[in-house]
Amino acid sequence: MKKQAIWNGQVIAESNDLVRLEGNYYFPANSLKQEFIKESTTHTVCPWKGTASYYSLEVNGQTNADAVWYYPSPKDAAKEITDRVAFWRGVEIKDA
Repeated sequence: MKKQAIWNGQVIAESNDLVRLEGNYYFPANSLKQEFIKESTTHTVCPWKGTASYYSLEVNGQTNADAVWYYPSPKDAAKEITDRVAFWRGVEIKDA
């Protein structure tokens, strides 16, 4: 089933090619609408997935810092999320 990631009234990503991991939907990175993202310098480390990088969202004059995360080089245990992004901080995942 196709899902959408929505924040501040705008569809940020849309796809039916999703991976669900630890309760989060990971969308293909190429489904992310580039006009709404801005690189972030934030990084976090997950012991089994690896080092995460982040994007901030900029929609309708508002910023949602570090609301999108991805693993540029996930560890072997998390290879299924290679080239995928996930969302938090108020980004809603809804059926399209």
